[in-house]
Amino acid sequence: MTERSATEQRDDRSGRTPGTVVCDLCPKGCRIGLGQSGECRIRVNLDGRLLAVTFGRPVSIHMDPIEKKPLYHFLPATPILSVATVGCNLHCLNCQNWEISQANPEETPAYRLSPEELVDVALREGSRSIAYTYTDPLVFYEYTLETSRLARERGLRNVLVTAGYANEAPLRRLFEVTDAANIDLKAMSDDFYRRICSGTLAPVLRCLELAREMGIWLEVTHLVIPTLNDDREMIADLCRWVAEHLGEETPLHFSAFTPRYRLSDLPRTPLETLELARRIAQDAGIQYVYIGNVRGTDASHTWCGQCGNLLIERVGYHVRTNRILESGACPSCGHQIPGVWR
Repeated sequence: MTERSATEQRDDRSGRTPGTVVCDLCPKGCRIGLGQSGECRIRVNLDGRLLAVTFGRPVSIHMDPIEKKPLYHFLPATPILSVATVGCNLHCLNCQNWEISQANPEETPAYRLSPEELVDVALREGSRSIAYTYTDPLVFYEYTLETSRLARERGLRNVLVTAGYANEAPLRRLFEVTDAANIDLKAMSDDFYRRICSGTLAPVLRCLELAREMGIWLEVTHLVIPTLNDDREMIADLCRWVAEHLGEETPLHFSAFTPRYRLSDLPRTPLETLELARRIAQDAGIQYVYIGNVRGTDASHTWCGQCGNLLIERVGYHVRTNRILESGACPSCGHQIPGVWR
């Protein structure tokens, strides 16, 4: 088992149990006894040292279209190497990857792939970037950070697909070598985060703001779950916050919920609900609003925010046409479309 010392840790000298350490990676601040793990399952106290036991042990490696992340304004139509280990510090009742996010590392088969080897794979496969995704890259933090540094040195871009639940100090270090992120904003409700995700809202909002402050290309995803966060006012609150704190040019993706894991009794999100959410976002001033995980809509296309010209036509994760110039300008009116286009 490959191990790497966890980046953030401190001794808990006030507790009664000798050897207990406290993990400072995320707001949960798990107090971890000898031989035990934190809530994420992968940060383990071995002999009084906090170790990330999934370092170099990914369970999922795939080449994906970058649109699958989803990122619609970052290197469109390019392949991206996607990687994940087991474990997550949230326990969302609707998790789509619960088989690995809620798994124990000692019970899950994994590859052996060092950061250097992972970068080699990305280059060999013709990828222009690496996505740290599927579970949460902030939990397999050391693997994400070291691979990102090496990838940056060798000309690759780094993409985080994350729920954004981490403390600011480790986030800052990772964001220094991050090029783009899609951060999941689950609801503008602390109660929702506590009941459905076993987390809290404020750290996620700070993560989003920090990504914007540090110049990372940022897109936001909001999964709309019937009866839980599909209330019109909740959606409006979220849209206003995105517009005011992240900017009206920040792409916002409304994604359809599919019944699974511990919310299998709820219905799939109706297209009408997603279309309403999109109108609410547009009324809040957000210029690039998308709908995902559904068919029968043109809300996955990109139009110019100034002249309304169709610029990128998408079918599922496939880009059928891309008319944006390499400079990022609309060919019809010259308006600069926000994003990273080359």
